[in-house]
Amino acid sequence: MDANVLERKARRLKERLRACDICPRRCGVDRSSGERGTCGIGARAVVASWGPHFGEEAPLVGRNGSGTVFFSGCSLCCVFCQNYGISRLAEGEEVSAEELAGIFLDVERAGCHNLNLVTPTHATPQIAEGLGLAAARGFSLPVVYNCGGYERVETLRELEGAVDIYMPDLKFLDPAFSARYCDAPDYPDIARAAIREMARQVGPLAVDGKGIAVRGLLVRHLVMPGGASSTKEVIDFLADGIGRDTYLNLMDQYRPCGEADRFPEISRPISRKEWEEARDYALARGMTRLDRRGG
Repeated sequence: MDANVLERKARRLKERLRACDICPRRCGVDRSSGERGTCGIGARAVVASWGPHFGEEAPLVGRNGSGTVFFSGCSLCCVFCQNYGISRLAEGEEVSAEELAGIFLDVERAGCHNLNLVTPTHATPQIAEGLGLAAARGFSLPVVYNCGGYERVETLRELEGAVDIYMPDLKFLDPAFSARYCDAPDYPDIARAAIREMARQVGPLAVDGKGIAVRGLLVRHLVMPGGASSTKEVIDFLADGIGRDTYLNLMDQYRPCGEADRFPEISRPISRKEWEEARDYALARGMTRLDRRGG
């Protein structure tokens, strides 16, 4: 995207930090002056790590890896988060916009196939500013927005044209579960609207001649024990509301992390049978681009 367009987007997003409404929490704190809301992050983005990553989906990894940048803090705050130290304890280093642009350019110089922004929601103003500065210096990788699905449509619209690949994790579509595990009873409605907007912007996942993703929507769903992730409802929504050609990764790696041991029903890993039932249901619903690497 043109650096000047990104600069204008960044200016509008940064202005909203004065009474922050970037994410659905809409805390209203003045993050521009260093106040912190639910996400735990103030005026500057905090980065935990960056570099080539080979554990992502095959269309992102290719031969050279996905260029992940892990942002600290999170506005969703799942009790079972596998990156608890980063998301909840905000471990990492504050970076300026210039430093963030340098990180993006380092990822490109490393030969990665894309720039994979992990937990970017609360950092979208800083990311837009960093992308603008990087674009002015020749940055051209596809940008992946790797998020938890808890997004304001108004913020996503500011990202149109700046993001090439949306990769939300659609966690659950039962408000009782999202209230219990994320203190976000509105998550189902918010996530449905967000994923519809993402699909509108970029369409189904498209790959190049080497199978590397260049644009589109890729949805992750973490299968949780005891039906806590309302998996059938998630699959029904994607099949009927987004499209059976949606690329879906049914993830099998749930394990109790963070504060999950406080909730007996999710204080164990999933069984092979639970994942297979999720896979079989997705196939029965006609999901034609199902990542079957689980198990």
